[in-house]
Amino acid sequence: ENLQQKTPSPLSTSSCDAFISPNAPNLSSFTKLMNKLQEIHPAASRDKIVAALVEVKKNNKGVLSGLSINSIVERTSVVL
Repeated sequence: ENLQQKTPSPLSTSSCDAFISPNAPNLSSFTKLMNKLQEIHPAASRDKIVAALVEVKKNNKGVLSGLSINSIVERTSVVL
């Protein structure tokens, strides 16, 4: 049998890619953040939450690092 090596597929371009760098050690933080926001805002779609996070990021000089998860949640909740 001839085994072919699988090459990793490129990352899909989804709305959450803006928060996850290629070497993102903070994936669990992003997941916790999304879970918390979805819990607080059950009627909001994932896309709407991500759009609100993008706005918070834009309003914070283009970065979320340095903000606590609670601070990001509060700011995102205001946008939502």
